[in-house]
Amino acid sequence: MDIRQLTPRYFVAPQISPEDMAAYKEAGIARILCNRPDEEVPPALGSEAMKAAAEAAGLEFAMQPLTHSTMTEENVMRNREIGLDKEGVTLAYCASGTRSSIAWALGQAGLQSADEIIKAAQSAGYDLENMRGYLQQHES
Repeated sequence: MDIRQLTPRYFVAPQISPEDMAAYKEAGIARILCNRPDEEVPPALGSEAMKAAAEAAGLEFAMQPLTHSTMTEENVMRNREIGLDKEGVTLAYCASGTRSSIAWALGQAGLQSADEIIKAAQSAGYDLENMRGYLQQHES
């Protein structure tokens, strides 16, 4: 299991496997948030298969596919509502974890400093330094 902590309640990961759902539940994850479009994966890793595996393990499952062109403010806020505005721990995943990290960072803009956001992503293995200007524009 390759899960990476951004906050105490929000983790990201590269592509996960249906076989690991019980282990995620044991690790304290409450919700799986899929940021990967079905078009990118074989049916065995598609949202329906992942949802069935998650629910069988007692996890919530949410689908919010993100691509470069769908990383809109509305989708970022929906991602935030699913992942951070609910009780429990969320594990968001995509191909490498980068999209999930970017969506998290965009959702935190204005709520945390650019330094805090970038440092959290760096500690999880994601370099979001190129977002610094955008994040700083949204600081209070």
